[in-house]
Amino acid sequence: MKRILMTADWVVGHQDGAHCMYRNGVVVVEGDKVLHVGYQFDGDVAETVEFGAALIGPGFVDLDALGDLDTTVLGYDNQPPERKGRVWPQSYIDAGPREMYSPDELAFQKRYAFSRLIRNGITTALPIASLFYRAWGETYEEFAQAAQAAEELGLRVYLGPAYRTGNLVVDDVSGDISFHYDEEKGLAGLAQAERFAEQFEGRAKGLIRTMLAPDRIETCTPELLLRTGELGRALDIPVRLHCCQSRMEYDKVLAQHGKSPLELLRDVHFFNDKTVLPHGLFLSGLNGIAYDAPDTSILVNSGAALAHCPLVMARGGRIMKSFRKFRDLGVGIGLGTDTHPPDMIANMALGVMTARIAEENPGAATAADLYSAATVGGADALGRSDLGRLQPGSAADLNVIRLDDPAMGQLIDPIQTILLNGCGRDVSDVMIAGVFVMRNREINGVDNASAQKKAQAQFEGMMAKYPERTLGHPDTSEIFSSSFPAGPVRQNLVEEGRRRT
Repeated sequence: MKRILMTADWVVGHQDGAHCMYRNGVVVVEGDKVLHVGYQFDGDVAETVEFGAALIGPGFVDLDALGDLDTTVLGYDNQPPERKGRVWPQSYIDAGPREMYSPDELAFQKRYAFSRLIRNGITTALPIASLFYRAWGETYEEFAQAAQAAEELGLRVYLGPAYRTGNLVVDDVSGDISFHYDEEKGLAGLAQAERFAEQFEGRAKGLIRTMLAPDRIETCTPELLLRTGELGRALDIPVRLHCCQSRMEYDKVLAQHGKSPLELLRDVHFFNDKTVLPHGLFLSGLNGIAYDAPDTSILVNSGAALAHCPLVMARGGRIMKSFRKFRDLGVGIGLGTDTHPPDMIANMALGVMTARIAEENPGAATAADLYSAATVGGADALGRSDLGRLQPGSAADLNVIRLDDPAMGQLIDPIQTILLNGCGRDVSDVMIAGVFVMRNREINGVDNASAQKKAQAQFEGMMAKYPERTLGHPDTSEIFSSSFPAGPVRQNLVEEGRRRT
């Protein structure tokens, strides 16, 4: 097997269960595994790559990675969601929800999103896409294409079509929000997910793994949650469920079931040792929740890990309270990007800031804490001791972050400097399973300009369909605001030209 030796001014290794730093370090890869990490290597190598003023570190593990065209921008300033097309009106459900994307568009958006993950140094991803634009859930067929795209790009992924039994609905007259449930559709979605897991687990020499992806706890009935938990344990695969992410969710679950979200999951025996819960922001005693539930102890005893997504949550005015408390209790915390750009560096930076804001304490979190969450934390949540770290025998998944751009500023420690002044665009090279899938910021087979143009056209086509699924069915100009009003229209350019002369 071919040996590749890489050098850089800084290398993040791993020893005795924790990251360590090598100044002027060396990483040697043999095949798809790391052979050596340290200060020097005396053995023979087939290739040497000198990165110079850069940091070689383990690839990022994204527990909630966008596999979609991001629609965050549509809701950034356009509120409330139930009046801006992000909650289905009853009239839309009565007419029969339909797909907003064609099969070809679904295939393109996943490939496009996967390339953006690699571009930002993410080597392992658990993709997520919005179901707002779907007839109901995701399908086996589209995820077969997603697996093909991931294999062609060389991305390590955990895939599984999302499914649900319910969806939020807003009444066309009163504006009240309730739920529409269809148990049969939810169980059919679970069956597709099971079929996919049985047929795709371990494809592409192990780069393609599978997971179960029930949508959100408030869109799942107890029966669907119960069966999902049973299947996850039977197949021994990760199960990801968005939970405790909003006050609305917490209140709706409590009103419907008389239990907190975590009490409900406990009582239907949902948890396994690879359960991932984005986002963990709303538990009893946190963010105004006064309901007396043992949420924290349930979480600790469940063995579930949190997928912390600081950037997308902060955009909605929410932060985790508290990163340090969960960590000190022994709750596993990994990171997710959950939006565009899938910039893990930005999420680490904001994670430090919001943790400190939550406690009004600059010691509440460090750059090392968030870097570890983005690497080891995510890997451990998946039960993968071979990911998220660079040590002999680990998977040869790594990224290279440039430190020689003047915008990076001065340097005493690369991790702190990257979180202070860096971003995902500073990632120059990515290796997955011993193969460079991005070299000098270029991904094989990806034409960035062409892909961006196609993505924009597809996005505009989706926006044009918004009125049919928006309360009152207004024109798009009423759904999507402009930050500033349009400038005055010049009625007579000829006359204006004469006046100027």
